[in-house]
Parts: sequence; structure tokens; C-alpha cells
Amino acid sequence: MLSKTQVETYVDELLNGKGYFVLPQLFSVEEIKEARDLIHHYSDKETNKATHFQGKNEDKIQLQRRVWNLLNKGDIFIKMVQHPVLMQIGGAFLGDEFCLGSIAANRLLPGGPGQEAHIDYPYWDMYKTSSFPVNVTPTFPMNLQATILLDDFTVENGATAVWPGTQKECRYPTEEDTKKFPSERMLGKAGDVAVFFGLTWHAASDNTTTDSDRSAILIQYLPKFIKPLEDQKRGVRMDIQKNASEALQQLLGFNFPYPIILDQEEGGSAEGRNSKKQHAYEVSENE
Repeated sequence: MLSKTQVETYVDELLNGKGYFVLPQLFSVEEIKEARDLIHHYSDKETNKATHFQGKNEDKIQLQRRVWNLLNKGDIFIKMVQHPVLMQIGGAFLGDEFCLGSIAANRLLPGGPGQEAHIDYPYWDMYKTSSFPVNVTPTFPMNLQATILLDDFTVENGATAVWPGTQKECRYPTEEDTKKFPSERMLGKAGDVAVFFGLTWHAASDNTTTDSDRSAILIQYLPKFIKPLEDQKRGVRMDIQKNASEALQQLLGFNFPYPIILDQEEGGSAEGRNSKKQHAYEVSENE
């Protein structure tokens, strides 16, 4: 667990510094092997899955494989998504009722292409500026990303490129931007976790090796009121929902009832500092 000072330092780095940092060896060799083996199994079995920011690489898109909805695919992912250190940082950055937007994996095979420089959900289509509210500001964060390295991230195998400090720009990068702003790589060892504000410009780089996979777990955390990227309540298996820890219940959105049909709600004061009524989340059958 982190001290209050450590958490405050990390939050400041996300908002006012580089926009990212790397936590060394948050997961053990055994945990990483278990997760990596599962990702390779599913990515070999389920190759044609949706991906993002690969519009210019349709001819090589099969060399970059996604695995979605990981909570259903291994207890190790349930453990990873609610790691106490990540929960600490997430709570301080996004509010202590933050939720899970997505937990997926990206496997970049040898020769696999990098991505266009981008920002992450819910900012990821900010190139359509008219679709966003006026005066969007980076001082009110609506995303936190945690990338768990399942392989060493090197320059050769496509370690994520990042443009430090660009979260303060609060806009989608152009190709010209990426030439003007200096970039660096998120390098690290398997078991490390790169944590970053999704407004920071970043992109997977090309895997230029002939024999080295580059795999990672991609976790997206959001404030409680942002619609998740993956539908957790409908997509996560019922047995996982029913046996969820308090932390996982929070991440799955059990603590935030909206949207609801208020015309069907019982009478009484449902919201307000002095209200005693609490919404009860009902787990709905989705198997």
C-alpha cells in the first residue's frame, strides 16, 4: 500500500507532470505467467476481434490481437483489476466510487504495426470537437489507464510511445503534433504497471522483432458517472457478479444506480445529503 504522500505525488504527476509513471513489479512472476498464458490461449483462439487506432494498417491488422471482457476469462484478471495500489491511485484521481470501463489485453506479434497517436476513452473521438462540451479541461480527469506488462517492453518489440505533458493540451493529436512534441517510450519489465492519464498522447509502436511477442493487460478506470466502454453488468458472468468483493462491486458499477426509471421508484427522497433511502442494486440474470 502507498502512503498519502506517495499517492498525492502520483496524482500530481498525472495532472501536472509527464502524465504517466511506471510502478515496478506490482505483480509476481507466477501471476504474470498465468495471465500471459491465458492471453495467448484466447488470442490464438479468437483472432478476429475489434481493435482501435489501426486505420492505416489494415494489411497487418491480424498481427495485433485483442482479448476483451477478461473478468470472464480467469480469476487472475479479477485479482489484477482490484489491486490495492491501483485502487488507491484510482480513488484519489477519479473519486473513491470510480468504476471499471474495460479490462482487455493487447498482443502485438512480431512484425505487428504500431498505432496512430491517440487519447483514450471517453476522450478518444475528441477529433470531433463539436461533439464535446464547451471548455473541456484536463483538470477534471475522466480516465485513468493501467497497463500491466506481460512481457518486457523494449524499443524493438513495440513499447508504448508517449508524449509527456500532453495531457495538458486536452485535444486529439494531429500527425504534425507528433513531430513537434518530443516523445519517449514506456519501457519496463514484465510485472511492471504503466499508469497514465488517458488524455496523454500515446501509441503502441511497431514490433520490429522477428521472434518477440509484446503483450499487456489494458485496464481503463472511469469516474462513476461515465458510461463504461465494456458493458460490465451484462457482460460479466453471473457467478462473478454474485461473488464479487466490495471493491469489485464498486468497479462493476453496483454502487451507482443510474440510469433508472424514476417513475417506477418507490416514494421518498432518494438523493441528498440528509436522505436515508439507499438504492439497492439488483443483479440481473445475464447468462
